[in-house]
Amino acid sequence: MKISCLLGSPRQKGNSAAIAGRFTQTAASLGAEVENIELNQLVYRGCQGCMSCKTISDNCVLVDGLSDVLESLKKADVVVMAMPVYCSDVPGQVKCFLDRTFSYLKPGYLSEGSPSRVPAGKKLVFIITQGAPVESLFAEIPRKYQDFLKRSMAFGETYLI
Repeated sequence: MKISCLLGSPRQKGNSAAIAGRFTQTAASLGAEVENIELNQLVYRGCQGCMSCKTISDNCVLVDGLSDVLESLKKADVVVMAMPVYCSDVPGQVKCFLDRTFSYLKPGYLSEGSPSRVPAGKKLVFIITQGAPVESLFAEIPRKYQDFLKRSMAFGETYLI
């Protein structure tokens, strides 16, 4: 089993990274191949809205620190997205990544039964942390992104930690 863990916090040793580390260490001890990706350590841009991924290419045409990550995620069985909540939403590092997964969608994604270029059946694990003890401040985040990620990355099951 291949697990790709996207760490979306600008803090390398923050709470979301600590929880994700515990998750991936346990998975590795059980035989999983784990790849940790610190989004804040990469140099990349968000989607440019050029539509090249729908017209001239089967992937994002931007060449930057996210290019290899986008290719690697296609091969993962499980994707872990670990992040803190900033301003009641995902941090900018994660939002730019999410926008770039638009390239996973086929040109006719709105009308196709199978809209993703990514093999189906992956599992998604959201690890979301925040400082305020009020769940309603972040409860909408998984719902907000889950439907898009199910289409773009062909996730079958989603788990929230």
